[in-house]
Amino acid sequence: MAKHLLPALTLLFALPAGAMLWQGQDLSRIFAAVAAPADLLDGCGDVPEAVALAEELRDRALRIERYMESIDARKVALEQAESTLRERLAELRARQGSITARQNGSTEAVRTDIERLIALYDQMKPAEAAAILTNLPADFAAEILMRVKPETGAKIIAAVEPRQAALLTAQMGARSVRNP
Repeated sequence: MAKHLLPALTLLFALPAGAMLWQGQDLSRIFAAVAAPADLLDGCGDVPEAVALAEELRDRALRIERYMESIDARKVALEQAESTLRERLAELRARQGSITARQNGSTEAVRTDIERLIALYDQMKPAEAAAILTNLPADFAAEILMRVKPETGAKIIAAVEPRQAALLTAQMGARSVRNP
C-alpha cells in the first residue's frame, strides 16, 4: 500500500497545478506568502512575545523606510551637486583657456619688446650702449648683454669701466647658472 501512496499524492497535487497552467494562471500567487503585516497578529494578540516581535518588525520597517527616503534625498542632492560641479568645471576650463591665451599673447608681446630692445642695443655704438647700461640695474643690464650679438656685447663690456664690467660679467654668469 505504501507503494501506491506516493503516486497518488503526486497526482493529487499535480492535477490542480497542471489545470492552472493549462488555463494560463500564475502559480506564484498561490505559493506566495499572503499574510499582510496587519494580519500577522491575527490569533496571536494574547501572546506578548508575538506582539512585541510584531511591533519590533513594524518599527524596523519604518526605520528602513525612513532610511531609504533619506538615501533617495541624498542621491538627488548628490546628482544636483555633481551637475553644479560639472558646470563649474566647464566654466573654469573655459576661463583657463582664455587666461592661457592672454598669457601667450602677453609673453609674445614681451618677447617682441625685448627683441626690439636688443636690436636697438645692437645698432648703438658700444660707448653709448655702455653709458646707458651702467645706469640700469645690474641684472637687467646683464640680461641685455646676454642677448645682444656676442661681438657687440664684447665691445660694450670693453667700453664699461672695469669694476662695472666685472659686476655685469658676474651677473651674466649667475644668470647662466640659474637658467641652464
